[in-house]
Amino acid sequence: MGNSKAGLSFTHGVWAIVTKDLAMELRGKEILTTTLMFALLTLVIFNFAMDLTSLTVKDIAAGALWVAFLFSGSLSMNRSFLYEKEEGCLSALMLAPLDRSAIYFGKMIANLIFTLTAMVVIIPVFTVMYNVNVMESFILQSLALFMGALGFNAVGTLISAVSVNLRAREMMGPLLLLPVVAPALIAAVKISGGLIRGEPLEELTAWFQILAAFDVIYLALAWILFEHIIEE
Repeated sequence: MGNSKAGLSFTHGVWAIVTKDLAMELRGKEILTTTLMFALLTLVIFNFAMDLTSLTVKDIAAGALWVAFLFSGSLSMNRSFLYEKEEGCLSALMLAPLDRSAIYFGKMIANLIFTLTAMVVIIPVFTVMYNVNVMESFILQSLALFMGALGFNAVGTLISAVSVNLRAREMMGPLLLLPVVAPALIAAVKISGGLIRGEPLEELTAWFQILAAFDVIYLALAWILFEHIIEE
């Protein structure tokens, strides 16, 4: 019975954090607006900076797309705990009668929703701008995008908790995030690029396994470390 109550409290805590963050974003629309504008600017710069007459567009499509996701997502990730820190709500969250990991998973799920929403908007623009059908293998590409976004947000939310107390958090957040999340992003780029080029699934299976392994590792480490990090 005790375990059942604890599980219910954990679920309610996660849901409360998610709904709070989503409601705040719906009112202000700061994260999605910033993320989308930065991502679109990145795509425009890539489009003008690269000589697409000497490069196969399909060879660079996945890299350009994931760079846009990465740069824009790193901006929004820095804000994960910023509001609570500025408004003095972080201490209240710490004193709330819920599992500390519920705070992490609530924040991570909210960030994941923001990232996936941005992807839904960015991909059609990318398709028109680069004349590449990113979603030709819809199910597999959707899976790759979700798994890549999951790994990115799992690490990014934890890094946000680390950097929120730093003076140079706007700089330190991305600097800490990029090296840690790089293996998962490389796997995601390999999968997305292979699907865009029409490579058979057999050649991409190993990359799917690598990406899945890193997602599990990131989530497990974040679950273990978050309580210690947030108390610092």
